[in-house]
Amino acid sequence: MWTLSGFTDEISPDMERQCSHARSLGLGHIEFRSAWDTNVLDLDDQQLEQAAEILDRYDLKVSSIGSPIGKIGLRDPIDAHLERAQHAVDVARVLGAPYVRVFSFFVPEGVDPDDCRTEVIDRMRALADVAEEGGVTFLHENEKKIYGDIPRRCADLLAGVDSPRLRAAWDSANFVQCGVRPFTEGYAAIRPYLEYVQVKDAHLSDGEVVVTGEGDGELRETIDALVDDGFDGFFSLEPHLSAAHELGGFSGPELFTEAHTAFTGLLREKGIRYQ
Repeated sequence: MWTLSGFTDEISPDMERQCSHARSLGLGHIEFRSAWDTNVLDLDDQQLEQAAEILDRYDLKVSSIGSPIGKIGLRDPIDAHLERAQHAVDVARVLGAPYVRVFSFFVPEGVDPDDCRTEVIDRMRALADVAEEGGVTFLHENEKKIYGDIPRRCADLLAGVDSPRLRAAWDSANFVQCGVRPFTEGYAAIRPYLEYVQVKDAHLSDGEVVVTGEGDGELRETIDALVDDGFDGFFSLEPHLSAAHELGGFSGPELFTEAHTAFTGLLREKGIRYQ
């Protein structure tokens, strides 16, 4: 059975409000990116403990740590970032999250991403080592302007690293914003590595993020294929319907609810059971 989750900091920066609204929608999981206007990796021990208590009170689990690991320049120093990745693993353990979201580094302006392949794979291999040692799985999310922004490079880096602890988080809107038709051009290549789906849609013409099913993200085709493939994993709502920026986005409670209604309606339309 498919399991719904969501970036609840798109509802409110307040952790209590995030969890209350998530529960009102019937969610049993959240993807934890930030609380109290602070990134999850920058919460102090007291804040992390408070967040865990709120999650427990609302009977919510964490599907993934929505970390910014890998959202630095490819030529930026890596050692301190690997320590931050280790901290992400520690946070995942505290919150019982099986996954940590990561990225594959911003490519320097004017540089052909394909010329950076070896350097990217070396860095992603180092991240995968952290995940392997920590017993969690890092999920590479395709993102604009990083190495793994289009399906070909995503599949290539995942194959190049070749780690069971580095898998793919599929973001159809981000592919669209890179000029890609996600299912048509990317599904077959990425499916062997796909473990997690970010639910977001966008128009190919101008990159505008829209409600699920109203854009060019080929959500229906992707869902049909995942059903046929026997996919059993998380679908995390990341609507970005009000604002978007490099480290996240915002929707507000009404638009987050609209995004939830649109996606669950699509699942019911296709007779797909979810929790």
